[in-house]
Amino acid sequence: MDVHAHVIPGEFPAWLGGAAPSGWPSMAPAQDCFHRSVMIDGKNYRTVSDKSWTTSRRLADFADMGLELQAISPMPELLSYWLAPAVGAQLVRYLNEQIAGMVAESGGRLIGLGAVPLQDMDLAIRELTYIKTSLGLKGVEIGSNINGVVMGDPRWLPFFEACAALDMPVFVHALRPAGMDRLVGPPPLQQVLAYPTDVGLAAASVLTGNLLARVPGLRLAFSHGGGTLAMLLPRLQQAMSVFPALKDSVLKSPAEQARELYYDTLVFDAPTLQHLVRTFGASQLMVGTDYPFNFHDARPLESIRAAGFDETVVDQLTQANARRFLGLPISQGKQA
Repeated sequence: MDVHAHVIPGEFPAWLGGAAPSGWPSMAPAQDCFHRSVMIDGKNYRTVSDKSWTTSRRLADFADMGLELQAISPMPELLSYWLAPAVGAQLVRYLNEQIAGMVAESGGRLIGLGAVPLQDMDLAIRELTYIKTSLGLKGVEIGSNINGVVMGDPRWLPFFEACAALDMPVFVHALRPAGMDRLVGPPPLQQVLAYPTDVGLAAASVLTGNLLARVPGLRLAFSHGGGTLAMLLPRLQQAMSVFPALKDSVLKSPAEQARELYYDTLVFDAPTLQHLVRTFGASQLMVGTDYPFNFHDARPLESIRAAGFDETVVDQLTQANARRFLGLPISQGKQA
């Protein structure tokens, strides 16, 4: 089961009643009939294939990838926290209904993770309830920061309380990361280098903000292997015995907290994956591919087996942990 795969609709609705708000996306033809470009404010944000929106084309790749199930979530840029709340609410409602449609078409092989307009707490909780009760989606995707405010900030506590109350797991993806001014090279370095940094800081904010203690039962998963968290964790753990203010403010060992979070396996390196299993536990890692974008793992099972895990650990990483995270029966087989 792949927990990290994205959706982009083949079309976006035209804005009615005048000029489209700044940031409203649209699609434009690309180099062939199988590709389109996501246009935002007149600029090509990304050119993508029809696998982003065509369920049958997506499912056709499952056999080569070794997949039975895939959790689909919006391309992170489409979370659009920077839009006005009412505008953002309209966009994510459209995304969520498109995801629900793909799930319905998939014969039980796709699982939906929706989006919410976190720029407005009331609207976010309302949409969270809608995607759970009306659309039947299994969880929600959020960005590592919301307009520059990291997810561990206390202001997001009501949202996470609602997620726990509704039994909706949360998948965290990097979004508009910090540190872009420190990169030297072409724009794709945002995905390559800045995404893991922002994810690591987001996960660390959960630990230092005591989010799991404040919201028992909350299930959180982090993309890209938790980014830099595995390298930050020993420093944070050591700092607990050095800085009294930190020891007083963090209610539980960071290392112990980190083993209560979930992470995907998308690290492109067997020794790194081995280190994540040692650090976070074999019970906390799940397959992630970043499908269908170019920078994805096309052979996720081969990547896991290359790390030399025994079959018990392979089973945990390839399906059992994801089922537990998403609240699916372990013995469910191919049907979601």
